[in-house]
Amino acid sequence: MPTVASYCTTFLKPEMRHIYRQVTGLERYETVVVCKQRQSAGAFPFADIEVLPPARSNFLRRFHLKYVRRQPPLVYRGEYRALMQVLERRRPDLLHVYFGHTGVHLLPFLQETALPTLVSFHGADVMPRADQPGYPERLRALLQTVPLVLARSRSLRDRLLELGCPEGKIRLNRTGIPMEAFPVAGERVFPEDGAWHLVQACRLIDKKGLELSLRAFAAFCRDYPASTFTIAGEGPLLAPLQQLAEELGVAARVRFAGFLDTAALCRLYHGAHAFLHPSQTPPDQNQEGIPNSMLEAMATGLPVLATYHGGIPEAVVDNSSGLLVEERDGDRFLDNLLRLAREPGLWETLSRHAAREVREHFEQRAQIRHLEGIYDELLSLRGAG
Repeated sequence: MPTVASYCTTFLKPEMRHIYRQVTGLERYETVVVCKQRQSAGAFPFADIEVLPPARSNFLRRFHLKYVRRQPPLVYRGEYRALMQVLERRRPDLLHVYFGHTGVHLLPFLQETALPTLVSFHGADVMPRADQPGYPERLRALLQTVPLVLARSRSLRDRLLELGCPEGKIRLNRTGIPMEAFPVAGERVFPEDGAWHLVQACRLIDKKGLELSLRAFAAFCRDYPASTFTIAGEGPLLAPLQQLAEELGVAARVRFAGFLDTAALCRLYHGAHAFLHPSQTPPDQNQEGIPNSMLEAMATGLPVLATYHGGIPEAVVDNSSGLLVEERDGDRFLDNLLRLAREPGLWETLSRHAAREVREHFEQRAQIRHLEGIYDELLSLRGAG
């Protein structure tokens, strides 16, 4: 059985549950994980992990490599040699690098190695990174270097094309959802009493549109005062969002649930009536691929209210499996929320179609088979060469 070395700088941050599913879900490939830091071992158990040793403290050598030979950080920090030694010892058949910015960091290694390699892009890794001089040039060099590039959505594929990636290198690699973990809710009913329970699950960062969600919810409560809103996730905007809820007068109706595991998320979705995700493009040009939490919510039959942003329209069909508006259009977003609350037939249709669409296009085992087919293609390219 061939072996793939999955390189992820940190294995794994709590919000990277989708990466864990992909790495552990492979069927025709063995997997060894290579990382610089091990995190969340309890949440993401995995036995075969190679943690690269920290760089040795050799001031003279580091000074020579950095300032005399002008070598990149990968070299003068000692990571190049450590990675090479691990791969020579483990002898994988191919290397899968998560994510684009990690591929940029590994570029000096990737330009030299004969190991078949692909890099997957998930959203934030196509942003310009103005704080890193020369980053766009290195990103373009990466796209020319590796034989295949994976994109989580067509919108990311289009961005990679804009960056100069040859179209023939790009393959779509959708992150699959384990449907057995997110079954359709069997007892969810339209809230005739007006006690709507709205949810949003995501990292608490700007591109998720959480401020718009809160403002829309506050306005929605004028007509449906018994409603509640649960925000699940962690991130730097927690305190500002809590303050905004206070200012809007809805703090008692908004629950910040923190990061939830899969079972708790499923219970949250089963007890809710609609899922909000009004993503927006922030100043740093960070964009979504296709939000995993949104797909999980849809799998349980939750209607989605979201935006025409990133890969969202590739999963949510307006007026079929959800309701979409342009980014930052808070008035239309509120209109859609009120429309959903006033039309039981629409709510039922969106719920049914959401569950069906996710099962047809994002089922985990089907996506794993597709990924393994891309691995097969990568190995065949080596044979052809």
